This record gives sequence, structure tokens and C-alpha cells, in this order.
Amino acid sequence: MLNINITPELQSVAPQYVGGFIEAEVVNGPTPAALWQEIETCSEQLRATFDTTTIKQQAGIATTRAAYKAAGKDPSRYRPSCEQLARRVLQGKALFSIDTLVDLGNLVSLACGYSTAVLDRDKIVGDTISLGLGRPEEPYEAIGRGQLNIADLPVFRDADGAFATPTSDSVRTMCTEATTKVLIIINGYDGDAEKVKQALEHTWQLLTRYAKGSGEARIVLTAQAPSA
Repeated sequence: MLNINITPELQSVAPQYVGGFIEAEVVNGPTPAALWQEIETCSEQLRATFDTTTIKQQAGIATTRAAYKAAGKDPSRYRPSCEQLARRVLQGKALFSIDTLVDLGNLVSLACGYSTAVLDRDKIVGDTISLGLGRPEEPYEAIGRGQLNIADLPVFRDADGAFATPTSDSVRTMCTEATTKVLIIINGYDGDAEKVKQALEHTWQLLTRYAKGSGEARIVLTAQAPSA
């Protein structure tokens, strides 16, 4: 598995960070109807619990926003993906089906309130990734957003540079229907290791149910950096 390093600069703005990591071999493809029904059910539950104002109080979203502020980034301009997705549901806007892996990640994010990266493992360069903060003018092409200013955003890097932030994953490491190995990262900025574990278990169930997933999962705490 990848070596994972949580850097001191990330710890300075989010000392309680807990990350959940899954590496799995998968079969990707069009989203099954049963998975989409799970997304619809979760969306209904979210609408019954929150609105567009109160969603900011959800623990995973609130603490991700707090980490942005601590790093000097405006969380309303660069909304975490978990908040973007939840707000879309709460505004009554339709979600778009992409493929099994991407939609599965969106379901996990809606259910737990954590920004969840769904990445093609084979596109990650090297055997070590690190979680730090973005640098001024650091190049980053975000999915659906083009060039994104990631200065001061929490960011994962591999040997080739930045590839994932809580606001948007990168085009370089995004999944396609040809993806056969996936890396899923669940970003628990609220420090709730038990909730991250539950989110990992949920993700694993979905992977095995809908994508023939097989592999390993683990939790990494900031206090364990660097960790293997």
C-alpha cells in the first residue's frame, strides 16, 4: 500500500485530521439502478435533516471549513466538495450520474458529510503521498473547474505534484470507466476516528456490492505522520 505522510503544515491548521484510505481492485462501469436508488434515498434523508443554511453545521463540513479558514482560504469561495454536493441536493437540483465509482463516492460523501476523493490508483506516481497545503501558483487542473487556485488549500501530492483537494479532485488522477484500481480517501477534519471507520466500512460494502472491490482499508491519524 501507499505510504501516507500528514505534513506538519497540515497539522498546524487541522491537528485533529483523520483520514480513511481504501486501495482496491475494481470493475467500473455505468451506475447500477440499485446504487442510484441508494443515492436518492440518502438525498431524501439529507433534505429531511438539513437546509442550505444549517448544512454548514454538519460536523464534517463545519470542520473542513474551519481548516480552510485557519489556512487563510475562503471556504465559501472554495467550498469543500462535501458541501457543494449537499447544497445541490438541498437546493432540489438533480445530481448527474457519472459512473459507478464516482457515484459511489458521492453517496459516501452525502451520507457522512466528508469530502471523499475517488482516484485512479494507477495514475498516482510513486509509492508515497503527502497531505499538505497548496502553494502560490501551484498548477492544478480540477475536474469540471479548469485551473484551480489551490494556494493554502489542503492538498494531496505524489511524486508528480498535487492531485486531490477537498474542493475538487484533479483531472490527472480522475477515474474513468477503464479504471481497474481505485484509491478512495475520506477526509475527516472533525477528528472523529469512529465515524471515519464507519464511512470506510460503508464504502467497502458499496465497492464489493457494485464494483467487485477487493483490497485493503486503513485509518491514518495526524499524530501518526508519517505513516505506512
